[in-house]
Amino acid sequence: MSRGEAFRREVRAWLEDGLTGEFAGARGLGGPGREHEAFDVRLAWERHMAAAGLTCLGWPERYGGRDASIEEQVVFHEEYALARAPARVNHIGENLLGPTIIAFGTDEQRRRLLPPIVAVEELWCQGYSEPGAGSDLANVQTRAALDGGRWRISGQKVWTSLATEADWCFVICRTEPGSTRHRGLSYLLVPMRQNGVEVRPIVQMTGTSEFNEVFFDGALTDGANIVGAPGDGWRIAMATLGFERGVATLGQQVGFRGELEGVIELARETGAVADPLLRDRLVRSWIGLEVMRLNAVRTMAGVAAGAPGPESSISKLVWGTWHRELGELAIDVLGAAGMVADGRPYDLSDVQRLYLFSRADTIYAGSNEIQRDIIAERVLGLPREAR
Repeated sequence: MSRGEAFRREVRAWLEDGLTGEFAGARGLGGPGREHEAFDVRLAWERHMAAAGLTCLGWPERYGGRDASIEEQVVFHEEYALARAPARVNHIGENLLGPTIIAFGTDEQRRRLLPPIVAVEELWCQGYSEPGAGSDLANVQTRAALDGGRWRISGQKVWTSLATEADWCFVICRTEPGSTRHRGLSYLLVPMRQNGVEVRPIVQMTGTSEFNEVFFDGALTDGANIVGAPGDGWRIAMATLGFERGVATLGQQVGFRGELEGVIELARETGAVADPLLRDRLVRSWIGLEVMRLNAVRTMAGVAAGAPGPESSISKLVWGTWHRELGELAIDVLGAAGMVADGRPYDLSDVQRLYLFSRADTIYAGSNEIQRDIIAERVLGLPREAR
C-alpha cells in the first residue's frame, strides 16, 4: 500500500469517527453563502482537528505541521469534501498567512504567530481590497506611519471575509508618502480587537454577510509587526496570493461535483432532463469539471516536481466561470419555482443560494477581466493593454 493510500484510510477513518457525537450534525455546515451557519460548532470542530494533528498538514514539522506531501494534502482535501465535513474557519491563517510567515517572517514572528494558527486559537482575515483598489491592488490608499515605535494605520478595506470573527488582519498599506502603484507598500499584521478598528458587515443578495467593510481610524500595531522590509509589501502580498492557489482546489472540486450531481438529480425530478438544451448544458458542465480536475492534477504535478507551470494561472478564471454557469444552470433546471423564496421572510433553497452567491465567483479574488489581462501579459507575453 502506498503512503498516500495509507494516509487516505487514516483520514477517512478519523472523519467517520469524528463526525459523530457532538459533531454529528456538523456535516455540510458553512461554505460560500452560508458562513453564518453554526460558527461556534465549526470552530470547536477545527480545534478538535488540531488536537488530532490534522491542521496545517503541509507545514514543516518544526512549525507544527506534518510535512505532508502534495499527494497527502490532496488526499486530505478530497476526503474532507467527500465526508461533507464542515467548512473551515481557519483557512486564511492556515493557507495564506501561515505560509507567508514561514517564507518571509522573522524567527520571532514564527514563534509568536504560527502555534496559535496550528491550534486554531487565533483567526485571521485579509486586508487587501479597498473601494478603489479591488482587483487593481496596486492602487491601495490605506496608509500607515511609525509613531513612537508603533505603526498607526488609517484607511478602509472592503470585502473582508470573516472580519467579524478574526483576531488579526494582515493589511497591505502605503508606508512611503508620495509613493504610487506597487512602490511604497508594506505588509502589516494588525490586531482586530482594539479601538480604531470598526467592522461593518455587508448584506449580500443571499441575505447573509460573509463580507465586511473594515475601517482603520488610527489603529495601532507594534513596529515589529511587519513582514519583510518597509516598502516590500507588494512582493510579499503577491507571494501570499500564490499560496492561495494551493492543493485545496482539488477538495473544492469534490464539493463542486456534489453540487453538479445535485443539479442532475433535480433535473430528473423536475423533468428538465428531457429538455435537449438543458441536457446539453448538464453534459458541458460535467466536461468542464473534468477539465478542471485534470488541470489541477497537472498543476500539482508541476509543484511536486519543483517546476510549477503556467497552467496554474488559469485556475481561478476557469473555476469561477464554471461555478457561476452552474448556478445559472441550476436555477434554470428549477424553473419558475426558483423565483419564489423557500420561506418567509427570505429563506433560500440550496439552488437559489448557489445561483445568487456564485454571481460573485467571477469578481472576488481577482475579477475575470483582470485574470485575462494577467494571463495575456504575464503568461503569454502579449503586448500590454493601453492605459
